[in-house]
Amino acid sequence: MAALKANCRKVMCIGRNYADHITELNNTRPKNPFFFLKPTSSILPPPHDNTPIHIPRNVNVHFEIELGIVIGKPAKHLRIPGSLQDDDATTQALHYVKSYFLGIDLTGRNVQEAAKQARLPWTIAKGFDTFLPISEEIPKEKIPDPHNARIWLKVNGKTKQDDNTNLMLFRVPRILKDISRVMTLEEGDLVMTGTPKGVGPIKAGDRVTAGIEVDGKEIEEGRIDIGVEDAPEGGYDFAKL
Repeated sequence: MAALKANCRKVMCIGRNYADHITELNNTRPKNPFFFLKPTSSILPPPHDNTPIHIPRNVNVHFEIELGIVIGKPAKHLRIPGSLQDDDATTQALHYVKSYFLGIDLTGRNVQEAAKQARLPWTIAKGFDTFLPISEEIPKEKIPDPHNARIWLKVNGKTKQDDNTNLMLFRVPRILKDISRVMTLEEGDLVMTGTPKGVGPIKAGDRVTAGIEVDGKEIEEGRIDIGVEDAPEGGYDFAKL
């Protein structure tokens, strides 16, 4: 929905939050939630009939399906007592959650790797226009427990990612607490909770579909169906840097 983009001041993304995804990219498991920002200009709200993903020239773009959170009220220096893994902590954290969405965190993988090798930030790899396709807003009551939802992604009808959010290393209370210690989460902000294993490339001509299920039932608002095209001429070209 366009409203999610219009009301969002920042997009917070949690990296390396599923063990198998860490392994597949040969990354180090973090001791604490690891987060980064995507620009709001990267958000691509539905409907996606005439708004495809754009692939910048000579960029190896990877998909990463994720459960997203819409912040419902300001959260600053959250204090959630007790274990951040128990049900009480989840209940307290959910007071700050307005709703959910499904999102595809697109990454220019070769751009990211080059930045890592040079010990530079990799904002470019995450920040291109159209690099965050999202679903419609999912009412909070349709996902009673954000740690028990099946999320999946297909490319041209072939399943690439399919896992349960119960595999998150850091659950929602810890995610919100740690972010709020650094920067205030404001009403309308979006939080991406990390991607499971199976990330991989897409190219012009592909069709990407994604969805979310709770208790074996697909949530209609969480459906994504989007095409992929080459970006218009005259923009970024990794080969010319």
